[in-house]
Amino acid sequence: MAKQKKKAPGDGRVVVASNRRARYDYEITDEFEAGLMLRGTEVKSLREGRVTLTEGYVTVKDGEAWLINVHIPEYTFGNRENHEPKRTRKLLLNAHEIDRLIRKLESEGFAAVPLEIYFLRGWAKLSFGLGRGRKHYDKRQAEKKKEDRREIRQAIRDYG
Repeated sequence: MAKQKKKAPGDGRVVVASNRRARYDYEITDEFEAGLMLRGTEVKSLREGRVTLTEGYVTVKDGEAWLINVHIPEYTFGNRENHEPKRTRKLLLNAHEIDRLIRKLESEGFAAVPLEIYFLRGWAKLSFGLGRGRKHYDKRQAEKKKEDRREIRQAIRDYG
């Protein structure tokens, strides 16, 4: 049975997979949305909710953006035309977005990590972020802030 997909509130997009670990490991400064150039069996696997984003990253080669090392398993009912699970996939971005991406990636310490794959009006989209890797103490501080916000919300709820 297929995994239940989550519908994002308000914008009509169906989230297939999200990389929650990326926001913990990286301090995301910019976010991009790109279309994915996929084969038919890849789309069918995505619709079943079968994708792993954790090891993936985005790079630019020859003026084109590419999604590398994202695992979309083979479609179980596919035939000999089935896709390779970890093939490199082209991202559909405008020229000015690619230029902006190149400038940021050439900056010291920036990485492009996938955040979500979702369907928007039937088209497969990738949301990826540019960010710097966090050090261990940065992760602890971020966790402390998150915990403090949670305690404040709980205190307000209990008081009212």
